[in-house]
Amino acid sequence: MADQPHVLKPKGHLDSNTGPAFESELLQLINSGTGRLLLDFSDLIYISSAGLRVVLLAAKRLRSANGRLALCSLNPQIAEVFRISGFDAILDIHPSSESALARLASA
Repeated sequence: MADQPHVLKPKGHLDSNTGPAFESELLQLINSGTGRLLLDFSDLIYISSAGLRVVLLAAKRLRSANGRLALCSLNPQIAEVFRISGFDAILDIHPSSESALARLASA
């Protein structure tokens, strides 16, 4: 398992059009041994249920491999989607990349 967290920063929309490629990238990282992953959403402007599914899949895969996933820098609209879906209660969400990386480093 890699010592340094790997940071992914999706841009624009994470939905049924972009989700499959992002899912493939996430699974490739996890399958190659990445154990700590930060999803920095500072450039993400929209997430659909398909995007939420990709995030949840990554969290479950990492958890089963004793890894950790953190999210950071959600804009208010995306934070609301996570709150309404209940994902904010099951995922490790931070206001900044610094706090998320500190949490991943301490895990």
